[in-house]
Amino acid sequence: MSNLVGKPSPSRLEALVQGALGKPSERVLVGPGPGLDAAILESADGRIMAIAEDPIFPAPGLPLEIMGWFTVHIGASDVAVTGVKPEFMTYTLLLPPGCPEEDARTIIGSISQAAKALEITIVGGHTGWYGAVTVPTVGGVTVWGTADRDSWISPGGARDGDLILMTKGPCIEAAALLSIVHRSRLEKSLSPELLDSLRARVEQISVVQDALVAFRVGGVHAMHDATEGGVQGGLWEMSTAAGIPLRVDFDRLAIPGDIAALARELNFDPWQAISEGTLLAAVDPARAAEVQRVWADLGIESFVLGRFDAGLKENTVLRDQRVQALKEPEADPFWALFFAGIQ
Repeated sequence: MSNLVGKPSPSRLEALVQGALGKPSERVLVGPGPGLDAAILESADGRIMAIAEDPIFPAPGLPLEIMGWFTVHIGASDVAVTGVKPEFMTYTLLLPPGCPEEDARTIIGSISQAAKALEITIVGGHTGWYGAVTVPTVGGVTVWGTADRDSWISPGGARDGDLILMTKGPCIEAAALLSIVHRSRLEKSLSPELLDSLRARVEQISVVQDALVAFRVGGVHAMHDATEGGVQGGLWEMSTAAGIPLRVDFDRLAIPGDIAALARELNFDPWQAISEGTLLAAVDPARAAEVQRVWADLGIESFVLGRFDAGLKENTVLRDQRVQALKEPEADPFWALFFAGIQ
């Protein structure tokens, strides 16, 4: 019996779905692969469609309205990293027997509000109460948008010499959600101010704005949302997708105090934990300062992590004053901690 929790490693997932992708099509410009947040399809008129899907799990202690916000922003983020504006969505809402209809109405309403704020139209889906479901769950949200044939980028599009920019910092999603599901434990060791700071990071769990404004500046060759495996996993995926090694310096960036305190208390690596809301971008060095300036004008903090370098033999990271190989991500520490906190 497998004890796998969360998304499998890229190599395990690739082996799992290899040869199981249905009928091949020449209209698939970007299909499934490590670090590829969205598929890119060519339409009959020569334009393209970017499309992505994700599941959404609730976090006990968060208002149901936040679940609706997550549903839209997590799905839309995977499209936005291609530079394509999310336009349409569908979703499946699965509810346990006994879940009040008022709760369903709250989730549905909050999804609609979040979609409207991003100018996304909801065009279908499914809602139902089922015995196999124990908590309200979005079994899948599918988001897509269209663009001109030359108006998109792939998460695998990094070029030799590109700088690697990161918004917000590592561990955004893990920090926010773990601080909520482990709140009773953390109240014994962390100050109310730190816990409030961690919970407030819920509002950072989106890269829609980060990605779309960066793409408009220009010089951005690839973007990736640092989800499963966190920043470290996201960097490995971008390098793998591009076929270009990278070098990064984690020592140049101090982990934010609230996140560092949480990681010490729960004993996990913040660089490896899921970080929806953290955008990684491969940017032409001549345009990087402008991209960072635009982010700063919007109140989005950003950092230079390193560079893509085709002359390297492998991905490397400077951490704790030691140069280490950056390996394929393994199990994300978030999931075991998350499910332990909700039991």
